[in-house]
Amino acid sequence: MKLSEQVSLKPLNSFGVDVKAALFAEADNDADVRAALQLAEQRQLPLLVIGGGSNLLLTGDVQALVLRMASRGIRIVEDGEQVLIEAEAGEPWHPFVQWTLAQGLVGLENLSLIPGTVGAAPMQNIGAYGVEIKDVFHSLTALDRQTGELREFGLADCNFAYRDSLFKQQAGRWLILRVRFVLSRQQTLHLEYGPVRQRLSEQGIDSPTASDVSRAICLIRAEKLPDPAVLGNAGSFFKNPLVSAELAAKVRAEHADVVAYPQADGQVKLAAGWLIERAGWKGFREGDAGVHKLQALVLVNYGGATGSELLALAKRIQADVLAKFGVELEIEPNVL
Repeated sequence: MKLSEQVSLKPLNSFGVDVKAALFAEADNDADVRAALQLAEQRQLPLLVIGGGSNLLLTGDVQALVLRMASRGIRIVEDGEQVLIEAEAGEPWHPFVQWTLAQGLVGLENLSLIPGTVGAAPMQNIGAYGVEIKDVFHSLTALDRQTGELREFGLADCNFAYRDSLFKQQAGRWLILRVRFVLSRQQTLHLEYGPVRQRLSEQGIDSPTASDVSRAICLIRAEKLPDPAVLGNAGSFFKNPLVSAELAAKVRAEHADVVAYPQADGQVKLAAGWLIERAGWKGFREGDAGVHKLQALVLVNYGGATGSELLALAKRIQADVLAKFGVELEIEPNVL
């Protein structure tokens, strides 16, 4: 494991914020992870584990050993109508999804083009277009940073919720090493959410395959969300808020076109992007920190914005949405 000092993290976070790590290393395997834990303890430094850096807002230099998970490998563990796939934490997420589709496997197509790595996916319970990680999750292996022991987590152990999990709730304790998914060889597709079915119809596809769905979603996402390689961003910056039916009704009484999704538990999920746009922030820019002109849910770095400037903008948006609608917005990326 190579160790470097005072390393710029600009190419390792999708916002492109230029901060430095006191120490930096990459872990290609479990032994590297254990070595990094030991080294951080010896140097009396915190250990910050990152994957693709796509769910991260860095507000200053990081006085820690930053460990990038770089382990690679995909394996078919069990094969049949249901197929058990295991992937190492450092596998880039979208290429992993494309690999499963190339094998004729169904289940991850709606999660196409999401940035990040396999290991980071369960932490946020990433989701898109009606599918979340929990819907295809089997189990994972994680290292307990407190004891150094390996532990296996099944679906029921992970406390998955909307953009949440045990691993996020107990941040800093569990280091995910590899993840297993249950996929299918049957074409059971989820087309009911968002513009997916409409896009397929526009393409003249009446009987879509999983790969057709993936391509359609890639096109939709590319139209709505800026490419971090071109314009720094972390995708959706705020969670869609879950509010009481009473508050949702109050918002709807004043704004009949509010985008809202009733939930099974009686709550209502409001579209954060709609709230931010209606509050007047879409396309806003101050210096190099701004709100994307096509998608109000996305904060962007036009080149030289600091993490602190982006966070300050986010807080102004939160305060304004609360004042106008009585709705609290929660930041989705991890802020450090």
